[in-house]
Amino acid sequence: MTNHRSLTRKFGVKATALAIAAALTVPVFSAEDENEDEKAEVKVVVVGSRAAPRSVGESAVPVDIISGDEFESQGITDMNSMLSVSVPSYNVNAQPISDAATLVRPANLRGLSPDSTLILVNGKRRHRASVIAFLGGGISDGSQGPDISVIPSVALKQIEVLRDGAAAQYGSDAVAGVMNFVLNDSSSGGYFEAQTGQFYEGDGTSLQLSGNVGMELTERGFLNLSMEYKQADPTDRSVQRDDAADLISWGNDNVADPAQIWGSPEVKDDLKFFFNSGIDLDNQRSLYFFGNWAEREIEGGFFFRNPHTRPGVFSNDDGDTLLVGDPNNADNTACPFTSIDIITDINGNQFPDPTQLAAIEADPNCFTHYSRFPGGFTPRFGGTVSDQSLAIGYKGETDSGMTYDVSYTYGKNEAEFAIKNTVNAALGEDTPTAFAPGAYTQEETGLFAGITYPINNGVIAAGFESRNSEFTITAGNPESYEFNPNLAEQGFGIGSNGFPGFKDTDAGSWDRGNIAVYVDGEFDLSPDFLLTAAVRHEDYDDFGTTTNFKLSARWQTTDNVAFRAAGSTGFRAPTVGQSRVRNVTTAFENGELQDQATLPPTDPGSILKGAEPLEAEEAVNFSIGSVIEFDDLFITIDYYNIKMEDRITLSSTQALSDADRAFLESIDYEGASSLSSLRFFTNDFDTTTQGIDLVANYSMEMWGGETDFGLVYNWTDTQVDEFNPDNISETRVRQLEENLPDIRATLSMNHKQGDWRTTVRVNHYSGYYEAHLDAGSLPIEVSRSATVDLELGYDVTDSLNLVFGAQNLFDEYPDENPHQGVAGAKYPVTSPFGFNGGFYYLRAGYSF
Repeated sequence: MTNHRSLTRKFGVKATALAIAAALTVPVFSAEDENEDEKAEVKVVVVGSRAAPRSVGESAVPVDIISGDEFESQGITDMNSMLSVSVPSYNVNAQPISDAATLVRPANLRGLSPDSTLILVNGKRRHRASVIAFLGGGISDGSQGPDISVIPSVALKQIEVLRDGAAAQYGSDAVAGVMNFVLNDSSSGGYFEAQTGQFYEGDGTSLQLSGNVGMELTERGFLNLSMEYKQADPTDRSVQRDDAADLISWGNDNVADPAQIWGSPEVKDDLKFFFNSGIDLDNQRSLYFFGNWAEREIEGGFFFRNPHTRPGVFSNDDGDTLLVGDPNNADNTACPFTSIDIITDINGNQFPDPTQLAAIEADPNCFTHYSRFPGGFTPRFGGTVSDQSLAIGYKGETDSGMTYDVSYTYGKNEAEFAIKNTVNAALGEDTPTAFAPGAYTQEETGLFAGITYPINNGVIAAGFESRNSEFTITAGNPESYEFNPNLAEQGFGIGSNGFPGFKDTDAGSWDRGNIAVYVDGEFDLSPDFLLTAAVRHEDYDDFGTTTNFKLSARWQTTDNVAFRAAGSTGFRAPTVGQSRVRNVTTAFENGELQDQATLPPTDPGSILKGAEPLEAEEAVNFSIGSVIEFDDLFITIDYYNIKMEDRITLSSTQALSDADRAFLESIDYEGASSLSSLRFFTNDFDTTTQGIDLVANYSMEMWGGETDFGLVYNWTDTQVDEFNPDNISETRVRQLEENLPDIRATLSMNHKQGDWRTTVRVNHYSGYYEAHLDAGSLPIEVSRSATVDLELGYDVTDSLNLVFGAQNLFDEYPDENPHQGVAGAKYPVTSPFGFNGGFYYLRAGYSF
C-alpha cells in the first residue's frame, strides 16, 4: 500500500496535499478542483486500495479522514475518546470496575466487538493488546483487540477509517472496518504542547506534555520523533452502598464512605514514544522504519468486601456466621468455636457475637479475618501496560510501473497485573495485602511481500503474508495463589481475593502461525465507473483455511452525484489468548458476587461441560451509498448490513456437581475439589447488524471570517438471530442488542476570524439499556441525552497559540442509576459520554 506518483499520473488521480488545517472534529471532505486557489485542499486516502491514492469522494467504500491537527480542537487526551466524537458508530465507555478492561479500554465500531476492527499503522497490521476484556458490558465481553491508546495524537499525520468489511483485502478482524494510523513524516520543524484540565467536580486533574520534531536523515531521508507524557487523577461518582450504610448505622465506624468508588481510574506516568523514518536509496527505491515504545501504570477500584457476608473471607452462609480458621487442623476442632454468630439486637443492629469473637482472638491457634478488617475492605486493582513495536520495509518501483513492498513487523504488549488492599484468605491471618498476580504477554511477527502492476485503465495487486502470534501467561508471586490446605478445607478462598494469581501450572506460552495470499484489482471501466475486486486465502495451523471475496463499485452519475456499493465475505479468527487464557475474576452472578474461573475450551473441565475447540467467526457484508458534492457542500450517506455467524463469546457460568468434581479428581485434575463453576470461550451466537452513516460538511464566509459546519449521524441496530440459551442468557442478548445508543449524532461549527478560532460541537445520544453489574435483575433504561463542547483559540504569535475549552460544557450527566444502592454507582457505568460531568482545560502550543 504505497503512494506512487507515476501510478497516480497514469490514472489521472491527483495526489494533492493532505488537508492539515481542518478545524472540524468531523472530517471536512472537499471535491477535487484543478484551480490551485481553491481554499480547501483535497484529502486523499490509501486504506482500502492498493492502487494510486484516491480522494475520499472517489472511494468505492465509505472512508473518514481525520488529520492530526483536528484532534487539537477536542481537548481530549485519550485516543479512543478522540475517535468517539469523530467517527460515526465508534463507541467507548469508562470501564470503571472491569478487571483487565480497566487497563485497555475496549471500543466498538458499527456495534461489533472491539476485535472486529482491524488496526493498521502506516498500512501495516498492528499487534493486539495482551489484555482480554472479561467484563465488557456485554458487547465487548471476551474481546482482545489492539491498544490504540499507546498512539499519541501528536505523532499522527492523519487517520483513515474505512467503514466497510475488508477481510478479503487485509485478513482477520476487518469485519466492521479498518483504521489506518498514518504517522507524521515531516523532515523539519516541530511542535510542543502542554495541557492541563480537570472536571467540574474538582477531581480527575490531568497533565499532558507532548512534542514532535522532524529532521533530515542524510540528504535523502527523514526522521520524525514524537513523545507524550500524561498523568491523571482518579474521579469519584459514587454513593454509599446500602450494605455499607447499614454497617455504619449499626455502629461499625471502620467502614469507608464511600466503601466502593466508581470513577475513572488513576493514570500514572503514561509515557509514549513513536518514530517514523525513511531513506530514498535512489529515485525508485527506498527503505522505511517506524516503531514505538510505551508504558503506563493504571489503578482503579473494585467491589467492596462486606465484613459480614463476603464468601471465602468472612462468611460462607450469607452472613449468618463468621468463618473461623484453624491453620493446624482441617476439622477446626481445636478452636473454642467453629464459627462466630452474627447477632441481631432488638433495634435491628447486627454485629458479631462479642463473647465468641473475644474467645477466638484470645486463642493463638484460631483467627477470623474480621479481626483484621472489621470494616471490610475494597481491593485496588490495576497494573503496568508496556507496548513495543518495530516495522522495517523496502519498497520501490520498476521502469515498467510495477511497484513492490517487502516488510517485517514485530509487536509486543504486556500487562503486569497488581492488586492491593486485599487478602489471600487461605493463607491465614499472616496473609500479605498486596500481590503481583502475574502477567499476560502478546507477541506478534509478520512478513509481507506485495506487488502492484498497472494495466490498461486499472491495476492488479498480489501479495503474500505470514504471521505468528504468541500468547504467554506468567505466573504470579507464590503468595497470590498458594494456600493452607486446612484453611481451604474450612471454606477460605484461595488466592489474592478479587484476582487470584496465575499458578505455575497455568503459566506457559502458546503460539499460532498463518499464511495468506491475496489478489485484488481496480478497474476504471469508463471515466465514470470504477470496479474493484479482491480474493484472499488464509491457512491457520490450528483451525484450518478460509477464503474470502469482495466486490465494490462506484458510478459517477452526474458531476455532483455518485453511487457506490460493496459486498464481501469476512472472518475473524479466534485469538490465541481466547483459546488458551486462564483467569479467575470477581463478578456478579445471579445477583451475588462470585469468583468465576475462565478456562481454555480444551481444558478437561471445559470439555466436561461441552466445550469444543474454537473456530473462526464468519461474516457477510453489504453496503450501498451515495456521494453528493456541490461546491462547498459535501455529503455521503451509506447503508450497511453485516451478518455474522458463530460469534465467539464467553459461555455462561457452568456449575460443577459433586459427580463432575469426582471425575476430574479421577484424572488427577489439580484443584478440582475447590472448583465450583467455570466458563470458557465458545462459538455460540449469530447476529445481524445494520445501520446508516451520514456525513455532511459545508463551508462559507460568515461574520467576517470562515465558518465550517459538519454533521456526523449514525443509526445502528443489532439483532441476535440465533443463540444457545445454555450459554447465553436473555440478559446478554439484550445487552448485545441495546447496550449502545441506536442513534449518535454530532453537529459542529468552527469559525476562524483573524487570530481567533471558535469551535462548538453538539453531541446527541439516543437512549440505551444497561444491565447493571451484568445482572438482568438490575435493568437501567437510560433516556436520550446531549452534550455541548466549546473551545476558544487565540494565536498569540505565528508560533504560539493558547486554547481554553470545555468538554460537556453544561455539565450533563446520564440518568441516575435506580439501583445505585446495590454497589454504589450513582450513574450507569456504560454511558457513551461517561459519567464524570463537565471537564475544562487550558492548552498552550508552540510550533517552529
